[in-house]
Amino acid sequence: MPNTQHSMSVAFQGMPGAYSHIACSDVFPDLDVLPCISFEDALAAVRNEQARYAMIPIENSLAGRVADIHHLLPDSGLHIIGEYYLPVHHHLLGVPGSRLEDIRTVYSHVHAIGQCRTLIRDLGLNAVIAADTAGSARDIASLGDPQVAAIASALAGEIHGLVSLKANVEDATHNTTRFVVMARTPLVPAVESGPVVTGLIFQVRNVPSSLYKALGGFATNNVNMSRLESYQINGQFISTRFFAEIEGHPASPSMIRAMEELEFFSTEVRILGVWPAHPYRFRARNRDMVPEQ
Repeated sequence: MPNTQHSMSVAFQGMPGAYSHIACSDVFPDLDVLPCISFEDALAAVRNEQARYAMIPIENSLAGRVADIHHLLPDSGLHIIGEYYLPVHHHLLGVPGSRLEDIRTVYSHVHAIGQCRTLIRDLGLNAVIAADTAGSARDIASLGDPQVAAIASALAGEIHGLVSLKANVEDATHNTTRFVVMARTPLVPAVESGPVVTGLIFQVRNVPSSLYKALGGFATNNVNMSRLESYQINGQFISTRFFAEIEGHPASPSMIRAMEELEFFSTEVRILGVWPAHPYRFRARNRDMVPEQ
């Protein structure tokens, strides 16, 4: 029997106050959140009907792709039904009564430390790597030392009773994490509903030029492939699986023709989901295409 208490929730990996928590609240403000220890646990919560959706980070504009996600999604038994781009704004958090000039040590996740090097250098801080940002906020709240701070979200500060000594301390203003929303059943938009993205995995035949030939159909049919990544499967260096995101609906004529060619040169093709394209995709693309003055 499904757990009705959690069936109205969104699962995420991390602690309350994590950036994944913020993404859940942004996209599903009317649903509860369900923190999970691991990505596997978050996906299992949806599969076991403990949560309605899972919010899974898939890539960051600075750190690149999130490790292990591409291995987990194909075998999760779930479907991608949406995406969300979250601007990441780090805060330097301290215990009540602490002052910026008194901070000597800062705790945070390795990526957050790397994304705030200017602040750490300018203040001469000793950076300590922790498991995650929200956990760092919890730990310094328990420690109660006015000389120790954490780099985490404003939400983590609110949850643990910390004060923001300095906001937006990230080095790059474009720091953004992209999430995918996972569900038990697919939710495929109509062909005419607007821009959509098709996520799929495939494995080409082990013959010369197979990848070139498999992808040729997208070029000849004017279908844009916005993402293509490879990773090894089953511990074999000769066995490579590809994860791709295509800007197009699988039921459109151009996509049908492109997919036929992909399937002809592949031993496996599996669609993981079809979802509405987030407006951030096109804002970022238009910004990159503006010529310099």
